[in-house]
Amino acid sequence: MKGINLKRLYLFISAIFICLLHLPMVFAKSKPKINPHLKKATVVIENSNSLTLVDSGLNKQWVNNCYDSLKLSSMGLAKQVFDYALEGFTKMNASGKKLNDQVVSIVDFSKSSSEKRLFIIDLKNYKVLFNTYVAHGVNSGKEFANDFSNKPESNKSSLGFYKTADTYIGKHGYSLHLMGVEKGVNDNAFRRDIVIHGAGYVNEGAIRNAGFIGRSWGCPAVPENLSRPIINKIKNGTCLFIFGSDKKYFKATELIKKNTAA
Repeated sequence: MKGINLKRLYLFISAIFICLLHLPMVFAKSKPKINPHLKKATVVIENSNSLTLVDSGLNKQWVNNCYDSLKLSSMGLAKQVFDYALEGFTKMNASGKKLNDQVVSIVDFSKSSSEKRLFIIDLKNYKVLFNTYVAHGVNSGKEFANDFSNKPESNKSSLGFYKTADTYIGKHGYSLHLMGVEKGVNDNAFRRDIVIHGAGYVNEGAIRNAGFIGRSWGCPAVPENLSRPIINKIKNGTCLFIFGSDKKYFKATELIKKNTAA
């Protein structure tokens, strides 16, 4: 009987010891997953004169492979615009903006509004989630957007990098707040009510009738039938880059290297 009790005592003490060993693992915080392609990296670039070391912030070869594998060229997104988007996206992440590093949205306002100039890209799963039409501000131009502003009541689009925020129901229905992150370029976006929303004037019927889609009061409005799925995919902390052929932007931005800007 005494031997049985000793055995039970031994098993009890062993169980307590094993529990104590596993306590640190139970309460340990898991490390956040980081997209390995967004880590700091020094890349060698060969040009006609010499080899130059560039602290790029992301893997250049991966960027090239991503662009090619997604066939973005055939969809009309220029490689330079894609490079700009990922460069700024990486710098936003590095500066503590706490972005969702899976999805990046790119609007190319250098293209006609009759073209599908919105690209929403899943960088982790190598997918183009959406490629569709997007409106520019009524005072930015007709078919092409060529005049931009950060001023309230300007009814113009603002270029640059944004972080998506929360959703709400407004006069245009289900909509998405945008936070402009570039001072003097688009940081009045929230105050100006520059949001993503659906609009009936963003459709192919308008293109057939007028040659281009309708225009907004400065918002990057999208087709009504796609607005909800687009907003749900990019809400709450993803990166949006709005590009345009505007020299003033490239002089003002700190998220794109001056020596690479047009």
